[in-house]
Amino acid sequence: MLAQQIVKDQQGTPMGVFIPIQSWNTLIVQYPDIATLDTDLPQWEKKFIDKRLDMVQRYPERLKPIERLLETL
Repeated sequence: MLAQQIVKDQQGTPMGVFIPIQSWNTLIVQYPDIATLDTDLPQWEKKFIDKRLDMVQRYPERLKPIERLLETL
């Protein structure tokens, strides 16, 4: 099976990825929703994510490892 190839512009900046069709077909079987992942997020979801990222930047001490939560459950 061929490996993916990174497509670069004239300056050498990565611009995309070429995936052989055989690899793509394998990905589609493993991840059926992959073909629709390029759709834009709704505005409400973008705002929610932005708010969460802002809180993480402002209060990094509030972050806790997920393992701690799982141990308490």
